Amino acid sequence: MTIILPSAQRKIYTVTQLNRETSQLLGDHFLTVLVEGEISNLSTPSSGHLYFSLKDTNAQVRCALFKNQQRKFGFKPENGKQVIVKAQVSLYEPRGDYQLIVEQIEEAGDGALRRAFDALKLKLLTEGLFDSANKKNLPVLPKTIGVITSPSGAAIRDILTVLRRRFAAVPVMIYPAAVQGDNAKHEIAKAIATANRQALCDVIILGRGGGSLEDLWAFNEEIVARAIFASDIPIITGIGHETDFTIADFVADLRAPTPSAAAEHAVPDQQAWLAQFVYLESRLHQLLQRKLNQTQQTLDWLSRRLQQQHPGQKLARNMQRMDELESRLHQAMHARLRQHASLLEARTAKLWQHSPIITINSHTQRQHYLNKRLTSAMRYRLEQLDQRLLNASQTLNAVSPLATLNRGYAMAIHLPSGQIIRSTDQLKAGDLIRTRLAQGQFTSQIKTID
Repeated sequence: MTIILPSAQRKIYTVTQLNRETSQLLGDHFLTVLVEGEISNLSTPSSGHLYFSLKDTNAQVRCALFKNQQRKFGFKPENGKQVIVKAQVSLYEPRGDYQLIVEQIEEAGDGALRRAFDALKLKLLTEGLFDSANKKNLPVLPKTIGVITSPSGAAIRDILTVLRRRFAAVPVMIYPAAVQGDNAKHEIAKAIATANRQALCDVIILGRGGGSLEDLWAFNEEIVARAIFASDIPIITGIGHETDFTIADFVADLRAPTPSAAAEHAVPDQQAWLAQFVYLESRLHQLLQRKLNQTQQTLDWLSRRLQQQHPGQKLARNMQRMDELESRLHQAMHARLRQHASLLEARTAKLWQHSPIITINSHTQRQHYLNKRLTSAMRYRLEQLDQRLLNASQTLNAVSPLATLNRGYAMAIHLPSGQIIRSTDQLKAGDLIRTRLAQGQFTSQIKTID
């Protein structure tokens, strides 16, 4: 039996009242909540507000994101994206629909990590940690290589294998550190600081194998980035696979796509170096041989010049010049005599025409007298020239090395420089010298120097 109370004794809600009180109850109870789910049924009306459903495998809830809230973040909601929303629980009273009024929205999982990655990347880029001017040069041939990675991972085996193959003589120091997990960032930063403090290596390889963004997150931490930037030792990163990029890669002095590639960059190829050494040795031999040939040609040219400038050659040329001058002097004297004889004959004929006997006799005597003086003067001049020639010859002979050699002296020449030896300071035991005598020359080796 059903009893219906009078209307004065019972509370009857209108639909509006019920929805309003329900909305107040929801708002007062939940205040602000964080809800994770997948976006679906996204609607973008002309008003600029966004309406969508947030769902998981078992349920869904309607959401409203008003236009003025969208300006607070750069994330663009899309169907299928997994997100975390900060919202107020509410009820849309006109329809009685339970909904969330979204205040903030962010991608869940990798999406959040990617935003944190982009934010830190922008921050460090602005500070100049990625500038190429801050990159340190890698040593061409490191004396010791430091490796920071997990001692039990595959990356350390790959790195050691490559280093052993490319240049086994370079020693390797391993600084063990976790490369995944909450404490990994501190261990990596500490290992970098330890390597710099010990200063036992001149290049560091920081690496680990592939993984998800979350697996590699230790290398996207700010503490690791700043430890790399502060390192005085150049650092090569080889983290994950070729498509994986971390903040550490941007700060490092060189980014390699894999740990093995990082090891390739750390040391040169010993086979290529050996081939280069063989080539350089061959080039050195060629250059030395060319230099010896040029030196020999120069020596031959200088020897010919020395022979041309030899005092004996100059003396012979001077004697030839003296002979030429003597011949020209005799010719001039004979010409002058013939001239005087011709003049005498002319005057004699003129005198005989006027028969001046006394004048003729007087002139004849004077002519004989002048003739004698001329002959005497010519003889005296010839004797002077002969004496000058003799004196010049004696002087030239006195300074000639040949005359010195004829007196029993010798001239020593250092081999192969060709320098004349004037002091024992120019010699040392084992040197070769060539000794020239008045007749012939011989080569000897220095045994002792007194």
